[in-house]
Amino acid sequence: MRIVVDPDLCEHNAVCVSWAPEVFGLDEQSGTMKVLDETPGAELAEKVREAVKHCPRGAISVVE
Repeated sequence: MRIVVDPDLCEHNAVCVSWAPEVFGLDEQSGTMKVLDETPGAELAEKVREAVKHCPRGAISVVE
């Protein structure tokens, strides 16, 4: 599993952070979303899929 974020769509509203804080975070200085782990393990797959599903702009995708 590899996470891909479209920077043109991402609004940095941190919905993904609330679903998978082990994988997504906010840069404290810029306030922008960042991927903490681009290739999370299987144990985080469900959390990542929920983050993808709930992203308001559809900016996150997963490549298997």
